[in-house]
Amino acid sequence: MRRLPRPAAVLGILLMAVALVAPLAATASAQADDKGLVTVIQVNGHLDPIEVDFITRTIEQSEHDRVDALVIQLDSPGAVVSDATIQRLAQRIHDSTVPIGVWVGPSGASALGRAADLVTAAPYRGLAPGSVLDIGNRHIGADEAFTSGRTNVGAKCERQQGSTEGCAATVGDFVVSIPGVPTRQIQQNGQTRIEPTGDTRFAQLSLPSRLLHSVASPPVAYLLFVIGMALLLFELFTAGIGVAGVVGAIAFLLGCYGLAVLPTRPIGVALLVFAMFGYAVDIQTGVPRVWTGIATVSFVLGSLLLYDGVALSWITLVAGVIGITIAMIAGMPAMVRTRFSTPTIGREWMIGEEGEARTPIAPDGTVVVHGAPWKARTNRATPIDVGQPVRVAAIEGLVLDVEPLVGAARDYRDRTTPKER
Repeated sequence: MRRLPRPAAVLGILLMAVALVAPLAATASAQADDKGLVTVIQVNGHLDPIEVDFITRTIEQSEHDRVDALVIQLDSPGAVVSDATIQRLAQRIHDSTVPIGVWVGPSGASALGRAADLVTAAPYRGLAPGSVLDIGNRHIGADEAFTSGRTNVGAKCERQQGSTEGCAATVGDFVVSIPGVPTRQIQQNGQTRIEPTGDTRFAQLSLPSRLLHSVASPPVAYLLFVIGMALLLFELFTAGIGVAGVVGAIAFLLGCYGLAVLPTRPIGVALLVFAMFGYAVDIQTGVPRVWTGIATVSFVLGSLLLYDGVALSWITLVAGVIGITIAMIAGMPAMVRTRFSTPTIGREWMIGEEGEARTPIAPDGTVVVHGAPWKARTNRATPIDVGQPVRVAAIEGLVLDVEPLVGAARDYRDRTTPKER
């Protein structure tokens, strides 16, 4: 009997193995497909372009992967994109080939304004206990239940133990209430529970996207914008570029991005910028005057009028107004003066130096010596007028004792005679 060549024998064995294993692999694949897959995403904060794009891309990916269901866990006070954008997204949710459910949770969450349109557009929807859904002028509280598509999703779990029909206390309970999601019963702590048989995939924004989404929050954008301007203003009055300038530039740019995304009033932005100009005028003198009061009023009005349809919390407003006011009235002049001045030790060379009165000195005021503003006082009965030349007679800390150049006693270091002059 003729033997098969060794290579042919090996090939025959391989073909037989493939023929036997292929049905088993197909069965295993079918079993894996039967397990199912559910995708869950969290959407928090205002619906901005980043969140809208994230939801749209997740729907496309879910359709491509043919998942059993896509669940959007929503907690949003509204939208900062156009009505047309929200309408397109709602239509995309409604027309998706994948079952989409929107769950307003966890407890205490809300879907207000145009964010509620995403809930009404979904075939399946639910509320967690303590959450609120605002559709138009009608509020649906956590104690209510409403019909959604082909299933009832309760706003409060009041069913008997072992039943999850109409229960949406958690996102897991909401997932198993969606028809088409493979489920199984399990025993846990003596109780029967229902859970998905397949995997649950949680998707989230990338780190850069999360950063930009946070920046587009109304309080964050407001604080970054004003803090950035304050740091840049400080750097303007100091020599060179330091850490404050770099941090201020980054904060200012991030704040500008946030304001560009949010519904911002131009008058509010203009008032905030004008306030910084007013503060800058008095920072040069080192003494709060009329411009400081004008700047403070402008800053408060700008903070109140900054957003159109989006309200800042009183905590944010108090922190912004009080923080900037204290920094501009007390902190900024002292920091600028300290950075321009030389150390306390070895400043005797300034005695006898000449300068000019920036403000009336009667007896306290501000002078400029070598281009730097200083607090000053005089012990003379006659005030020193603005623009009048002065001479430094003594130094006490950061305050200069000055006297008028005309009519003052000659400095002991001045050895010239009138004839030599």
